[in-house]
Amino acid sequence: MLNFEKGFTLDLDLKTGLSKKVDTKKRYLSDLRGMFADDAALEAMIKENDDVIYEYHTLPVPEHEGDLAFGSSIVYPGNVAGEYFMTKGHFHTILGTAEVYYCMNGQGVMLCESPEGDVKAFELSPGTVVYVPKRYAHRSINTGNTPLHTFYVYRADAGHDYGTIEEKGFRKLYVEKDGTPTLVENPKWAE
Repeated sequence: MLNFEKGFTLDLDLKTGLSKKVDTKKRYLSDLRGMFADDAALEAMIKENDDVIYEYHTLPVPEHEGDLAFGSSIVYPGNVAGEYFMTKGHFHTILGTAEVYYCMNGQGVMLCESPEGDVKAFELSPGTVVYVPKRYAHRSINTGNTPLHTFYVYRADAGHDYGTIEEKGFRKLYVEKDGTPTLVENPKWAE
């Protein structure tokens, strides 16, 4: 049914019987240890209930040059000591790879950062498209009260480098200040 040589159509709700072929991954609070500024607050939340923070759904795509990988992600609303729930974030292994996100539901921000430290933040709301430039790590952040649901597409052989972000973090964080999403310095960021 998924013929990457001849093309296909797909219902984004996956009602076509393809749901068995979709790779669904869920990330829990405990999967984001070290990602939030307040480790103690995160551990207290994990002890109370290790909730799902986000999930993503992808199709098995041939990782060939010229093919496109795509899927959808859902970041749930919430925060750890005022820092909004987010995805881990990643660079692409092939650093010269861009990515496109289309926001279907919710409110949030796509936080992007180059290896040299240039930081960009793009608002996400229903109907907006974010073009993540080549060479930029990126993470989705839910700044609203409902699930943030996005569709994404990128070069299928791009690969994912989560390790750099796990080791260093992002230079900036999104926290709630006086009811407003605010970009602040990450006190844990490592050069």
